[in-house]
Amino acid sequence: MSKSAHRVKIDTLKQCMIDLKPERKENEVYIDRDLDVTELVRYIDACKKKGIHYTYFHAFLTAIGKVMHNRPYLNRFIINRHMYENDEVLLSFAAKISFEDSAGELMLVVPVEENDNIDSISRKTAEMVDKLRNAKAEKAGANGVADLLGKFPNLFRVPIMAVIRFLGKHGLLPKSMTSNNIYFSSMIISNLGSIGCGAIYHNLADFGTCSSLTTIGEIVNVKRINDDGTEELRKVCSFGVTIDERIADGFYFARSIQMIEYILQHPEMLEEPAGKKITVENHR
Repeated sequence: MSKSAHRVKIDTLKQCMIDLKPERKENEVYIDRDLDVTELVRYIDACKKKGIHYTYFHAFLTAIGKVMHNRPYLNRFIINRHMYENDEVLLSFAAKISFEDSAGELMLVVPVEENDNIDSISRKTAEMVDKLRNAKAEKAGANGVADLLGKFPNLFRVPIMAVIRFLGKHGLLPKSMTSNNIYFSSMIISNLGSIGCGAIYHNLADFGTCSSLTTIGEIVNVKRINDDGTEELRKVCSFGVTIDERIADGFYFARSIQMIEYILQHPEMLEEPAGKKITVENHR
């Protein structure tokens, strides 16, 4: 379990489901949806004209962070057949050191606090990426541990990794191994649109506390037919989420994605605190 999480009570039926299928890979469900981001594109363009350079990734991080604050079941995970809820909303991703085929990647975890909005999250993310891309900072936290262990021969590395998995399962890993570790976060997010790719299915890992993985595809133009029969060009991107079905039910997942879509269609909400309550009626 995680040192920054608390155990939650579950009903007997859910406990039996966990006992029948105790590993995340046995409980993956994939939700694929095309999101209309026309208003978001207009918002980002308007901000750029004002000299404010937000990215689409910053917007998605903020929207997802807001939803996770409003929909806490998404921030849960199961380990040792018990359910826990993270005490923080931690969004993670892997960043390439440089845009070259041979360039390595660094893990990065961005905490989304209740008072955060797109402005603070964009600044926080940019600062963390710049820091980790620095040659010295690259060796900090989980990135440094992975860099060290990766150099060991199989004879030593494999048993060490087995010990690390055991310690992680029982919440005994030191902070040096969980800091900036994408597997010890609320959700892993991959921005595939930045490389001209659509959203894809990606498996979950049984290691750590992360119960969901999201991929964001490239924004493309799509013709839509309005109610009056006229055609309109809209901006759309594919959005895929792989999630552990044991942490909530399908209705909860569907409403959560609807909330993300509603925020992106009303991007001024990105400027509001992440912890601000969003009522069900607001995102139908």
